[in-house]
Amino acid sequence: MARMKFLCDADRCIECNACVTACKNENEVPWGINRRRVVTINDGKPGERSVSMACMHCTDAPCASVCPVNCIYSTDDGIVLHSKDLCIGCGYCFYACPFGAPQYPKVGNFGSRGKMDKCTYCAGGGGSEEPGSAAEFEKYGSNRFGEGKLPLCAEMCSTKSLLAGDGEIIAQIYKERVLKRGYGSGAWGWVTAYRENVEI
Repeated sequence: MARMKFLCDADRCIECNACVTACKNENEVPWGINRRRVVTINDGKPGERSVSMACMHCTDAPCASVCPVNCIYSTDDGIVLHSKDLCIGCGYCFYACPFGAPQYPKVGNFGSRGKMDKCTYCAGGGGSEEPGSAAEFEKYGSNRFGEGKLPLCAEMCSTKSLLAGDGEIIAQIYKERVLKRGYGSGAWGWVTAYRENVEI
């Protein structure tokens, strides 16, 4: 069975934030929450890389391991979902996630920040709501996955840097890209553009 994953090709990401905007619009995410964000390393310098970050839907999700009420779980497709019905807003998942995916929807003291919110892979939610219903959309956002579609963030990526789908297929796509680039020859990126440290 396919396991759904995200993969961001840092050599293709141009930090346009189309993925961030697509996610916010599709899921009507409240102000102050970004289920997806673009992180840039070495901004403005040779070697600059940008990566689109969200919940990576880990195979052995650390957020699920630390949740005291077991409200985070994986579906048969490998999508990590979160039940807001069970969530107590303790924030353990926030600290356990290496990608900073779970977030509080409000700013305030402990207990007033609300139940955690995270990327759902555009697969609706983990609650008791009818899939595709208005109640599910209000609580979790869009259920594109139930309609046979991929997350909108990946579909809106102009450079196809952000890949979504079966983990084995997107890993193969990335492998083919790496082989075509010829990393050792400097055939791609800053080295070619600025002729720095070219090894022939």
